Amino acid sequence: MKLDPSIIRVLSLDSDATTVTAHGSSGFNATAKISTTLEDGTRKHFFMKTAQGKDAAIMFRGEHASLNAIHHAVPSLCPASLANDVSDDGTAYLITDFFDMSPHSLAGDSGHHPGMSLAAKLAELHTTPAPIPEGHSKPMFGFPVTTCCGNTAQPNDYRESWADFYAQNRLLAMLEKCERNNGKNAEFRSLVERIVSAVVPCLIGDDHLNDGKGVAPVVTHGDLWSGNKGKGRIGGKGAIEAVVFDPSAVYGHNEYELGIMNMFGGFGKNFFDEYHRACPKTSPVDEYDDRIRLYEL
Repeated sequence: MKLDPSIIRVLSLDSDATTVTAHGSSGFNATAKISTTLEDGTRKHFFMKTAQGKDAAIMFRGEHASLNAIHHAVPSLCPASLANDVSDDGTAYLITDFFDMSPHSLAGDSGHHPGMSLAAKLAELHTTPAPIPEGHSKPMFGFPVTTCCGNTAQPNDYRESWADFYAQNRLLAMLEKCERNNGKNAEFRSLVERIVSAVVPCLIGDDHLNDGKGVAPVVTHGDLWSGNKGKGRIGGKGAIEAVVFDPSAVYGHNEYELGIMNMFGGFGKNFFDEYHRACPKTSPVDEYDDRIRLYEL
């Protein structure tokens, strides 16, 4: 494989000391490992995704912002994204710290790690207040760029109300996408609109959650299932860490994260018990299961 000159420039690499090889796999893009020798003789590695087309550029822009939002809040939870752009030949790319999940890296792993567990890291992520977006005076629900869950683009324009964001930017946005792709169905639209008008305010209305105090936005991964977590060494060195990847982040209600986690499985009772000791369930607690089912939609 040959590394595009624009990537050599953006990473300030010596082309004569740099190689790129296929590494890993992905359902949506090509993946590779960039290896280079720095001026002091140190070997350094990067992970790169590439794909063609406008949709790929949107996807990588969202993933770049998502990784760095998570990394900023809990640095050991995911690799940092270092570069994202379109190369000289029109290929969209995303370059991150290398995350070594190879058997060699994990050789001798006892399963007992000195660092925080994934449950503890996720709880820390979900109790870290969202930043105040540019042009606003307080944290908002949303995200600065469009993100993609799988290959589905998700609008993230900011809203003051979490219930409004979930209704408009998730439920109704997905309904409209379905109608564009498959045609309209009056019964299906009626069902979604009933959820938006009746179920959403009943379960996650701002005047309902936490005794009328509502919820504060925190960064969520947005696509956290068992295939988007692992363990390994960030940068190929240091301690073995529990890490997440392929995020589709949004500043939202922390329990929104738990919908997809519950739907696809891979996180057992012990995980959620540890998580909720550090990040308690939102009040009313007796409606927790209903909220999680709503967030599975």
